Amino acid sequence: MPAAARGAGTDRRGAVVAALMLAMALAALDSTVVSTAVPQIVGDLGGFSVFSWLFSGYLLAVTVTLPVYGKLSDTFGRKPVLVAGAVLFLLGSLLCAAAWNMAALIAFRIVQGLGGGALQGTVQTLAADLYPLKDRPKIQSKLSTVWAVSAVAGPGLGGVLAAYADWRWIFLVNLPIGAAALWLIVRHLHEPKRAPRTPPRVDWAGALAVFACGGVLLTALVQGGVAWAWWSAPSCALFATGLALVGFVVWTERRASEPIIPGWVWRRRTIAAVNLALGALGLLMVAPTVFLPTYAQSVLGLAPVAAGFVLSVWTLSWPVSAALSQHVYRRIGFRDTALLGIGAAALILFAFPFLPYPGSAWQPTLLMLLLGAALGLFQLPLLVGVQSTVGWAERGTTTASVLFCRQTGQTIGASVFGAVANGVLATRLGGAGDLDSVTRALDDGTVPEATRHAVADAVHAVYFGAACAAALAFVVLLSVAPRRFPVLKE
Repeated sequence: MPAAARGAGTDRRGAVVAALMLAMALAALDSTVVSTAVPQIVGDLGGFSVFSWLFSGYLLAVTVTLPVYGKLSDTFGRKPVLVAGAVLFLLGSLLCAAAWNMAALIAFRIVQGLGGGALQGTVQTLAADLYPLKDRPKIQSKLSTVWAVSAVAGPGLGGVLAAYADWRWIFLVNLPIGAAALWLIVRHLHEPKRAPRTPPRVDWAGALAVFACGGVLLTALVQGGVAWAWWSAPSCALFATGLALVGFVVWTERRASEPIIPGWVWRRRTIAAVNLALGALGLLMVAPTVFLPTYAQSVLGLAPVAAGFVLSVWTLSWPVSAALSQHVYRRIGFRDTALLGIGAAALILFAFPFLPYPGSAWQPTLLMLLLGAALGLFQLPLLVGVQSTVGWAERGTTTASVLFCRQTGQTIGASVFGAVANGVLATRLGGAGDLDSVTRALDDGTVPEATRHAVADAVHAVYFGAACAAALAFVVLLSVAPRRFPVLKE
């Protein structure tokens, strides 16, 4: 290849990588930016009793569409799916900025989520398409850095926009970022032509079944114990409907010629093991992301900004560890590197309940720094490894399957660990009190000593559960995943 052609190809790939980072930033910033503006949004639109659906609705839409977009990207190519997802996300952002009440804003957040599912899955798939195996850690570390920066900068950006401009700008700011990403994708992303094949057949019945099944079950998990009691009629009805839909999905997908969730996703040992392991990752991530800020404020007595710093330090070590993991897995393999990372994570999570009461801020901060390093060593080798075991025509489905399991793990973790924490709090406080009451007490600046002890015990119980999830991931990888991933020749 002439030098000029190589340079043009390198420039084009660099422009596409920039577009992928911008697209990932849209998805990564979304929830962290919105969370800090909730008081202003509720004050303007009302609807305090249902504002949690601003996050739940978005999460549900992202999660249930991941498998659909993965299959569509394998069928029609990455570019049309990514462009359609970006357009849908930006349309949702524009509609959110124009929302006239809380119901409309929640509906438009779901529209955003329908686009966000395409952004998350297709960006990760394209990252594997663009780079050969030896270079994939470069692009993955860049995408990890985007998530890290978004986690740190998002709350501050949302607070500034809500305080000094208007909460609607939180959604409008997506438009120029998304427009730049779209322009770069349309202009510079040119996928190679594939061999002619029969006209693609889309399993629309399977897609609708997956969407309905995931939506019902995730709604039951997200709202159970919050909007209604776990054993109430709405909860039982949703779980029963969800289980019936699971059977319908299995029946539909077995009959489809091109199923949305093909059976090989679970029949191949490598993919099945990575799905389960990253599902456990989603589960354990709930402990620090949801419960550590409350612990830092109520037990350690830190201000909200300082409490956010205690959590954010793992976003510093995670991408660094992920970038360096290639030097480990090239020596000992993908599986053993992931085992090393998740084994260390289990020990770190298990150490948290042994922190002294009330303790100093540097202690959980150090544990979070180490946890980020351990999880970077765990997640990236599994993602890069599993993408390298499939060809182009299966990579979108495989990537979406992995991300779907991680998102589902987070949803289950939020429900299970929320119930655990509230149960411990109720026991320690004589049957009264939950995390919501602790949050309100923090807002008032009054947290009784008994409540501080109860919160410490509750968060310790959650971290112990997260350690068990990490141990489960270790066992799954050790017993199910092959020692050497069957990497395809490129």
